[in-house]
Amino acid sequence: MQTLTANNLTLGFGDKIIIDDLDIAIPKGEITVLIGPNGCGKSTLLRSLARLLKPKDGNVILNGEDIAKMRTKEVAKNLAILPQGPVTPDGLTVYELVKQGRHPYRQFIKQWSKEDEAAVQQALASTNMLDLIDQPVDSLSGGQRQRAWIALTLAQQTDLILLDEPTTYLDMTHQIDVLDLLFELNEKDGRTIVMVLHDLNLASRYAHHIIAIKDKKVFAQGKPEDTITSELVHDVFQMKCNIACDPIFGTPMCIPHGRGNCIFANIKQ
Repeated sequence: MQTLTANNLTLGFGDKIIIDDLDIAIPKGEITVLIGPNGCGKSTLLRSLARLLKPKDGNVILNGEDIAKMRTKEVAKNLAILPQGPVTPDGLTVYELVKQGRHPYRQFIKQWSKEDEAAVQQALASTNMLDLIDQPVDSLSGGQRQRAWIALTLAQQTDLILLDEPTTYLDMTHQIDVLDLLFELNEKDGRTIVMVLHDLNLASRYAHHIIAIKDKKVFAQGKPEDTITSELVHDVFQMKCNIACDPIFGTPMCIPHGRGNCIFANIKQ
């Protein structure tokens, strides 16, 4: 099982510091969700964990080794990342896209193998994309397109998957569809999943572990029921809310205060 930690991590662009002296350890075999206000550094942190951004200070350790010193293909055999809003070349089919997940295993003189094909077929089956393998990715719905990209990460056959806002631009049905898929990958295969989400209720429902980022550091972390409180939401997001218990899942449910067209609008909160 893969392990991923960050030690004294400082990230930024030019003179601007985004993350400052941060320490985290991603729990193995669990779903971890990064939360925090826009611009707090969630996506920057995720990119650094995948070695897409060089730290200004500190390091990221993958399986006991400094990720900065690992060969690119070795990183890709251990860790897959799905960035926010990936762009697909025009006309590329689902099958052609997912095949790219085998790149870390390819060599100049090595032919496409049975193992490569089996990995691609398994990834397509796991994401329910087998019926769409010949369809251009840019012709798919948002939810189908996201599943195709997730299939690409699965074809890498890594135990660790990082996803930056995988539900962005999706309607509610497709958000649940994608998150259910990730939940199943964790439940059935024991994959460690780290993702950025904005919806606190979905984060609470699907995460085993939540990390809240504020002021360039970890503000709080732990199980959703221990972490998502009205005090945390106020301190991190500058928003007043009530926290109730989700009547179906028993997880924290955030009810924001605000001015809506509600029969209780005049009742003092």
